[in-house]
Amino acid sequence: MLKRIVILGAGESGTGTAVLAKKQGAEVFVSDAGTIREDYARELDAHGVSWEQGGHSYEHILNADEIIKSPGIPETAAVMKKIRYAGIPVISEIDYAARYTKAKLIAISGTNGKTTTTLLTYHILKNAGLSVGLGGNIGQSFARQVATEQFDYYVLEVSSFQLDDTHTASFYISILTNITPDHLDRYQYDYSLYQQSKMRLALHQTPDQFFIYNLDDAGSREAMQMVPVKARLLPFSLEQEVAEGGWVANKTIHIRYNDTTMDMPYEDLSLKGRHNAYNSMAAGIAARILEIRKESVRESLSNFENVEHRLEYVATVKGVDYVNDSKATNVNSTWYALESIEKPIIWIVGGVDKGNDYEPLKELVKERVKAIVCLGKDNLRIHEAFSSLVPVLVNTENMEECIRMSHHFASKGDVVLLSPACASFDLFENYEDRGRQFKKQVRSL
Repeated sequence: MLKRIVILGAGESGTGTAVLAKKQGAEVFVSDAGTIREDYARELDAHGVSWEQGGHSYEHILNADEIIKSPGIPETAAVMKKIRYAGIPVISEIDYAARYTKAKLIAISGTNGKTTTTLLTYHILKNAGLSVGLGGNIGQSFARQVATEQFDYYVLEVSSFQLDDTHTASFYISILTNITPDHLDRYQYDYSLYQQSKMRLALHQTPDQFFIYNLDDAGSREAMQMVPVKARLLPFSLEQEVAEGGWVANKTIHIRYNDTTMDMPYEDLSLKGRHNAYNSMAAGIAARILEIRKESVRESLSNFENVEHRLEYVATVKGVDYVNDSKATNVNSTWYALESIEKPIIWIVGGVDKGNDYEPLKELVKERVKAIVCLGKDNLRIHEAFSSLVPVLVNTENMEECIRMSHHFASKGDVVLLSPACASFDLFENYEDRGRQFKKQVRSL
């Protein structure tokens, strides 16, 4: 019998899923409450997919056999309430695409570091000559690649929102970078629900699969008590040696797997800072599981170039370094940024506060930040948290004014750091738009 698939959201994920569903012979309907991008609309037309935009027509949605939804649509949306009431199964693109590939899946999640770790893992596998695709929350849709490519491996960045609707996909290697409070507005402001969402990485793993995790991270350790992990555990740590996994000692990274150890001087890593040592170990462990040669792993860890908008050096103007960390949309991410910079900091912070607890930042701010430039419509909570800790704290409402003020407060030898700890949607389209505007204004100084 012909299966009717309804896809909610026609971005990269939704459009790619429609291409795969059509290839599998399903009757496909795509519904987007917003406006569908022209190139995606053309692609849907080319594949004979029916679609609508600017709203949801329930008569075309509630007769589905299965619904695949964009991870951005919350359960509180009216369309989701109707779907849940009707009892129609809802799954993620990850779940759907996983059905139609025999490739080994490497899934990477965590509050911070998942994009860097995903790109780094992909870089190592590709450099080693493996047949590998990159997808999930980054790059081209996983479903589209399953429809059009034949890879042996997929490295997938998966967000908690994607994991929430992933019910059957089994990951050969799962990597959990860390868990700290984030997106709590989507989890009833209950941190444990967010932790359990991340642990869906391990839910369908078997004893012959692998779960790589940050032993130093309390949030991950707590979460692993909530959801039993059947897969083989491989921790990584900066604090202690581990029997199997990764650790740092004597300024050297060690990765031990199946009684063989790979060593690499800490200073040879292309990515600097504590957080990147974690990311490098996680990716290195995954590579050794896949039996990639030590020399190849070392080479890839030493020549990788970092992701845009994550501690991205932009320019030095009159002796002041400008660093774009626009991707830091939560407190923990910003903590890593402040911790990794040892020069005096002019800190640009602000945006849409997702229920942030700024307490973990206070000691670092007191030690390292000489001025705070707020960039957002409502900066009250930032003022409340930090006004007693720094001599200068000002408000700005656009990037041009923000950079002008930051430039004014900075002296030779300082760093102007955009690390907002907040979402970007009050003044910008997304964190990429915010980062690009930052770079444009810096280069015009």
